[in-house]
Amino acid sequence: MDPVADALIRIKNGYNVGKVSVEIKFSNLILKLMEVLRESGYIGKIEKQDRQIIVELRYEARKPALTDVRRVSRPSLRIYKGVKSLPRVLNGLGIAVISTPKGLMTDKQARKQRLGGEVLALVW
Repeated sequence: MDPVADALIRIKNGYNVGKVSVEIKFSNLILKLMEVLRESGYIGKIEKQDRQIIVELRYEARKPALTDVRRVSRPSLRIYKGVKSLPRVLNGLGIAVISTPKGLMTDKQARKQRLGGEVLALVW
């Protein structure tokens, strides 16, 4: 199984059914991914419990903050991009989550620091 795809789909499905929060299995990569999404405004509070992460979902005027998510790089097919070829999501309205040598960050942060890496997901 792909834990990153599972976490992203749990969040997307939680928004689709109108849940207040969702539970995700804990890993350090997933925790960093949730922090990137929180900093970008797609999710609310994050709580780490024993082997789970409780993610509070954000709504603006009863509309979900996250519309859709796409997993780009998979365990069976890794996708790496240089700084010049990093994807732009909806002309800058969304974010691409990039795994760089300096940790997980958005495509905008990676461009600013002139870093490339593995494109994990596209979020808008």
